[in-house]
Amino acid sequence: MTLIRLKEYLDHHQIKYVVISHSLAYTAQGIAALTHISGKELAKTVIVKVDGTLVMAVVPASRHVDLRLLKAATGANTVAVAAEEDFKDRFPDCETGAMPPLGNLYGMPVLADESLTHDEEIAFNAGSHCELVRMAWEDLERLVHPKITKLTTRKTVASAA
Repeated sequence: MTLIRLKEYLDHHQIKYVVISHSLAYTAQGIAALTHISGKELAKTVIVKVDGTLVMAVVPASRHVDLRLLKAATGANTVAVAAEEDFKDRFPDCETGAMPPLGNLYGMPVLADESLTHDEEIAFNAGSHCELVRMAWEDLERLVHPKITKLTTRKTVASAA
């Protein structure tokens, strides 16, 4: 999503936000370090397949999706992290891997890790590897209506399904 489109969407919904520009970075932990944002307040969007359907899993940058928890939360038969080829065409206005957690704009359900609800603010990629948006968690929740569930454990390794 181009930053212009994202800003127009947030402005239309009267959302207060801050845009943070940073040096080129591809990993959530690298972005957190560059921007001095805690890895628990910086959210990353992981695209997963839940019984063959693409879903956004939004988790803190400091954690990984636990596929067993995801499977339990959704009642799915199969879950897996999606390959880039599976979803890159769904986000034509975003750099691959920099999708904001606004699944409602892409016709995609959103699951959010319950730990994200503990912070007043959330920061996330704004469609590029050089810009973040920081806004109130409650505003993101109001816009996106994610299903809040436990998707991570304190471990930093993704578990197999």
